[in-house]
Amino acid sequence: MIDAALFSSALGALAPILFAALAGALCQRAGVFNIALEGTMLVGCFAGVAGSWYTGSVWLGVLTAMLAGTVYSLIVATGVVTFGADAIVLGVAANLLAVGLTSYLIQTVFGSRGTFSDPGLAGLDPVEIPVLDRIPVIGEILSGHSVLVYLSWLAVVAFAVVLYRHPWGLRLRGVGERPEAAASLGVPVDRYRYGVILVGGALCGLAGAQLALGNVTLFSENMTAGRGWIAVVAVLLGRALPYGVLAAAVLFGLAEAFGFRLQGLGLPQQLTDAAPYVVTLVALFVFSARVRARRVVTRGTE
Repeated sequence: MIDAALFSSALGALAPILFAALAGALCQRAGVFNIALEGTMLVGCFAGVAGSWYTGSVWLGVLTAMLAGTVYSLIVATGVVTFGADAIVLGVAANLLAVGLTSYLIQTVFGSRGTFSDPGLAGLDPVEIPVLDRIPVIGEILSGHSVLVYLSWLAVVAFAVVLYRHPWGLRLRGVGERPEAAASLGVPVDRYRYGVILVGGALCGLAGAQLALGNVTLFSENMTAGRGWIAVVAVLLGRALPYGVLAAAVLFGLAEAFGFRLQGLGLPQQLTDAAPYVVTLVALFVFSARVRARRVVTRGTE
């Protein structure tokens, strides 16, 4: 049951969650708790498929997904930063809007209901890495994924470098932790928050492109199936730290791949589909227990 193919499948399942979780972590670092990851990713799924189908180029589809995610994230950016709306309420509204909007567009644009797939739809091809693909076990796990899977790993490293090694990252952390102090030093707080929300939208677009053009090659209504919410949990578990978010996303990717493996063994789909969400609930329980324990220790030292 546990073999190289399972871990290879987990890496494919990991990428959409990781992109979205990095988006959420960036926003969290700027002091914005963005829970619109699910809806933005879903818009990216639709836009990626539409762009790929109309242009015949999968890379134009990926760019369309990034652009659509960026534009859609303006809802959260404008509402939260400009008008001071509650980020939680606005995020939930954005998620609900995305479900209704994409359900309407799949009928209007493609003339389909539920699911759209077409033999002419270009998807992301797997990339075989020379030399590495010849190594037993390791090659089977690490080679043969789409470019976006590898890009998601590089995005983690880039996030860590920018956050801790670049002045922009230092200012971003200041905006999230002490916005008044940052503003007094001349840092444009609103501009930074707008920037990270829009960058997060592009990352969610990449998540949607990987899900709709990499993991499968189709669009289905509500195909994100809670992955954006799982990404929110990954941000909380990883404490919005680059490698912490990566570790949490790996956990959920393994859970999803394990669920697919159980489904292949004949277990009911409803049961196997619940595997990532069971892990999410357990992770939330552990996270809340740690927070309560930390508060008790803090009060005891006062």
